[in-house]
Amino acid sequence: MFVDRLLATLVHLRHATTHDVLAAWFGVDRSTITRAINEIRPLLADRGCRIESGVRLRTIADVVAYLDHTRLTGLMDATEIRVRRPTVKRAGRHQFISGKSRQNAMKALVISDARGRVLFSGASCRGSTADITQARQAGVADWLDHTLGVEMLTDAGYQGLGAQTLGQVITPTPKHQKKRLERMPGIAELRDRQRKSHARRRVRVEHTIAHMKNWRSLTRHLGRRDTLDDTVRAVAGLLSDHQHTQPIQQPVAALPAGTTM
Repeated sequence: MFVDRLLATLVHLRHATTHDVLAAWFGVDRSTITRAINEIRPLLADRGCRIESGVRLRTIADVVAYLDHTRLTGLMDATEIRVRRPTVKRAGRHQFISGKSRQNAMKALVISDARGRVLFSGASCRGSTADITQARQAGVADWLDHTLGVEMLTDAGYQGLGAQTLGQVITPTPKHQKKRLERMPGIAELRDRQRKSHARRRVRVEHTIAHMKNWRSLTRHLGRRDTLDDTVRAVAGLLSDHQHTQPIQQPVAALPAGTTM
């Protein structure tokens, strides 16, 4: 039955339950569980992320158009997900090693709104890929070329996208050498306040990623690496459904007028 296949897939995604355990639970062969998950997971991934009035966003183009239409602030970040180590004979084996965690990982792009509600997750790539490279390959900069009023807050890993997108991607104020700041009284304090204000507004996407990581299949992906993108998108869609049943949290207040990043 479809309901049983759906239930098996949800349990696998939420608790990372092995196919052998699910097969014993449902009283079927292991291959039946594997086939059911491989059929249901892409269907969940294709649903996209839910927003108001039941509309669903499936691509980055949809997200940019939604932010442009509603004038909401987007928050963008990347998260690493541990994966199995590629075989010794595999070409480019070292490219899965993350320079940050020093582990075999893949990286997923996450975009949320200022309330922390997930709008997109996917565009998975190898762990050695820089955050800004992943965003460019996913087409974030290309789609922002068609808008002028979208505001996307990111961390320092995306410095360079601001100039490329005419200031629509906003990164933290860069740090400068301490000796130079000592010659400019008040500048160090101003930059520190700007960075803290930016971090307070952007932290909601970190909370979104933390909620996604509550799904055990994203803490460490034990399946095939080419199925990770479907897993990430499926979890994002399910999480977006859950977030719309919860009380709305107010976004962090914007920066005072006249304050620049």
